[in-house]
Amino acid sequence: MSDTKPSAVPFQTIRRLPNYLRVLRKLSDDGVKTVSSDQIAAAHGQEAIQVRKDLSYTGVVGKPRVGYEIAPLIDAIAGFLGWDNTSKAFLVGVGHLGSALLGYKGFETHGLDIVAAFDSNPARVGLEIGGKVVLEMDHLTDLAGRMHVHLAIMTVPYEAAQEVADQLVLAGIQGIWNFSSAVLSVPPSVVVQNEDLSAGLAALSAKVAGVSKR
Repeated sequence: MSDTKPSAVPFQTIRRLPNYLRVLRKLSDDGVKTVSSDQIAAAHGQEAIQVRKDLSYTGVVGKPRVGYEIAPLIDAIAGFLGWDNTSKAFLVGVGHLGSALLGYKGFETHGLDIVAAFDSNPARVGLEIGGKVVLEMDHLTDLAGRMHVHLAIMTVPYEAAQEVADQLVLAGIQGIWNFSSAVLSVPPSVVVQNEDLSAGLAALSAKVAGVSKR
């Protein structure tokens, strides 16, 4: 196992490792025992040298003319990403996006367990969505303490984002996965991962426009 912390690893490497993990798990399900960096690279349109560099952060080293043993490599990547232990999380904001995330089963394979959902809209409170009954925001702080939850997925409108973030911080939440477009102000001890869908759409549109002009 590598002693390298994910925070010290290039962000693009962190983004690529889950893609490698999907390929490795598929190969493992098919009964394959070893894989080369060339095979992994071919599955993602990358250079083998980049794959080897990315995988080196996990502490696993391939063998010449043999490649990597798949089972230990899967364990190493999952452990490096923190996906080998399930983390409890709250979801705040059960609109269309929040409801979709509640129904997404893929989080379980990534070590994330959404244990409760919250919303400020009385029309949503009490509904069962994705197997979770939507709770009032007033219950969040008490439940965070009793359930030892330190992660939150935030899918609220822009105008409500900072207020909700403030409440999450007061509740002891240490990591916020922010799907709003708001730039949150939080203490240095709180980690925020922003997923700005509008920025992603802009990047996609620009790339498509560039391709169409060739």
